[in-house]
Amino acid sequence: MSTEPGRRERKKAATRKAISDAATILFVERGFDAVSIREVAEAADVSPTTVFAHFPQKEALVFDEDDAQRDMLVDAVRDRAPGVSVSDALRDLYRRELIGLAFDPSGDHRRQFMKLIDTTPPLREYASRMWLRHEDALAQAIAETTGRDEPDAEVRVYARMVLQLQILAFEHNDAEATIEAGFRILDRGWREEH
Repeated sequence: MSTEPGRRERKKAATRKAISDAATILFVERGFDAVSIREVAEAADVSPTTVFAHFPQKEALVFDEDDAQRDMLVDAVRDRAPGVSVSDALRDLYRRELIGLAFDPSGDHRRQFMKLIDTTPPLREYASRMWLRHEDALAQAIAETTGRDEPDAEVRVYARMVLQLQILAFEHNDAEATIEAGFRILDRGWREEH
C-alpha cells in the first residue's frame, strides 16, 4: 500500500501553501494588522471561506510549517551520531536555525519573516504557543533514545526548558550567548555565585 498522498491531499496541501505564502508576502510588505483576510484570499485566488477552512485564525496563516518544525526537533534527537548528547544535538540545531540565519546571504526572506514575527506581538505570542506544542513529541523522542519506556518528570522538564530556550534566544539580540548559557545551565545546573 502506498504512503504517497492522493491527488485530493496534494491539492489541499498546495492550496494551503499558496494561502500561507500569499499571506506571508502581504504581511511582510504591509504589516500584519494592515492586511485583511479578504486581501489574502484575493492574492491566493481563493475565497475567504477557503482561507478559514485551512487556517482557523489570522495568526495561523504565517505558521504552515508546524509539522516540519516538530519533525526537525525530533530528528535532531533521533538521528544524532553515536556519542552526541541530546543537548549537543539540540544546541547544534538551534545554532543552525537561529545563529546561522543571521549570516546566511540567501536567508533574506527568512530574516524578514522572523522580523515580522518579532515585531508583531500577536504573531510572537502565537509562535511561542505553537512551538511549545512540540513538547510531547520532543519528550517522547528523548525518552526513546535514552532508554526510557516513556518520558519521566526529568525528561518533560528538560523538553519544556529546551523549547523555552529557543523562544528566549529568539527574543534577545545575542541569540548565541543565550543558547550557550541555556544549554550550559541545562547540562550543569545553575549556581548562585558568579
